[in-house]
Amino acid sequence: MTIIQFEYIIAVDNYRHFGRAADACFVTQPTLSMQIQKLEDQLGVLIFDRSKQPVVPTEMGKTIIAQARKVVNEAKRLNEIVAEEKGEIAGELSIGIIPTLSPYLLPLFIHNFIERYPNVKVKIYELITEEVVKRLKNEIIDIGIIVTPYDDPGLVAKPLFYEEFYAYVSEKSEVYKKDKVTADDLKGDSILLLNEGHCFREQVINLCQIYKEHDSQFKYESGSLEALKRIVDIHGGLTLLPQLATLDIEEKHRKKIKQFVDPKPVREVSLVMHRSYLKRKLVEALHKEILEAIPDKVDIKKNGEVIKWK
Repeated sequence: MTIIQFEYIIAVDNYRHFGRAADACFVTQPTLSMQIQKLEDQLGVLIFDRSKQPVVPTEMGKTIIAQARKVVNEAKRLNEIVAEEKGEIAGELSIGIIPTLSPYLLPLFIHNFIERYPNVKVKIYELITEEVVKRLKNEIIDIGIIVTPYDDPGLVAKPLFYEEFYAYVSEKSEVYKKDKVTADDLKGDSILLLNEGHCFREQVINLCQIYKEHDSQFKYESGSLEALKRIVDIHGGLTLLPQLATLDIEEKHRKKIKQFVDPKPVREVSLVMHRSYLKRKLVEALHKEILEAIPDKVDIKKNGEVIKWK
């Protein structure tokens, strides 16, 4: 029984496909299949039901894979212990970040982080929240940067900051005349939303409590906040934006940004890890670097009403 065999069955469980698992482990499929077969023969049980597509673990296989994850994590922890004793911050860090944060938050910290820690190899994936959580729980990535609270006992969160919601309003709207707005002010307008799957969409719906099938002439949903802003500029209507997405708006459009009255709606942004996460020094370094990069306008302590999305 070897650590490598455990890594192979974990990969097959993650990808539910022998070929993709082999690619992820940088071996040929015959090599991976042979090692898994050897492990099954030694244990005297089938770990995977190969008759199904995608391949799935047997009931016994699920238990074996869960234990294999613990063993592999503890083995990896040995490297961490040695690095910590030497005072090193090094290794690979894979991060999943949601699309409504990625283009606005990453440029604030990633360059300085890479320069400060040249021995850290960073991989970043832009993913919706549910995919971030799935990859964290399967230990495909190390850290998620998502909107919390996210109720899952298998995850642990380290809050970073609290980002205000703003309305972005066309000059054609009656709301444009207001200095500050309430959720009720927005109900008469056509609100442009992100596609389903985005947590910010659900927060907007929960905040405004207005969503139903649009009966207006024009309906537009997008996976991009930038696209929603452009539609407001050209077509009219309004959308809601998180605070970081408003910081680089051109001066000629800044009057379209409307702050909410108190208590201001905010979203909590956090680093999220598997409860038994490794690479603690790297996580601490990333947390510190992001906090240092957050603009002064953005609160790092709760100041407003956190809008839930689940």
